Amino acid sequence: MAKAHRQPLGEKTAKNLNVSTGTTEDFFERSLKRARRPDRGEKLAAQIRLTFEDPADLLRVLTAERVRVIHAVRRRPAPVTDLAIVLKRDRTAVKRDVKILTSFGLVRIHEETNPGHGRRKIVQPLASRYELVATI
Repeated sequence: MAKAHRQPLGEKTAKNLNVSTGTTEDFFERSLKRARRPDRGEKLAAQIRLTFEDPADLLRVLTAERVRVIHAVRRRPAPVTDLAIVLKRDRTAVKRDVKILTSFGLVRIHEETNPGHGRRKIVQPLASRYELVATI
């Protein structure tokens, strides 16, 4: 689908998740500056940055319906079936959107015990705040 560069965070939840457009050179320049901060004794804030080279790719990934999914899981993490009910959408469409959002690192899925019913997958946000910046 789209070509994007992501600075990973691991399993932590970030305060901010920044989705932007930029060149590969911009990505590496930001990464180098960030890597030098600990050398100067500066603390790094937990953050995630996803950079798309082409604004059109960003718009293909962040459709209006996928943004609604992100809003919903920020309010309350939930299984896909519950999200489909809340969003008044087909479960298959929501599942497809969650798969794409997960593949780009915009949400994550974790399993938890569902008493009396085995286990269930919960969709949750990766950050408390999502910031979208597009330069055209």
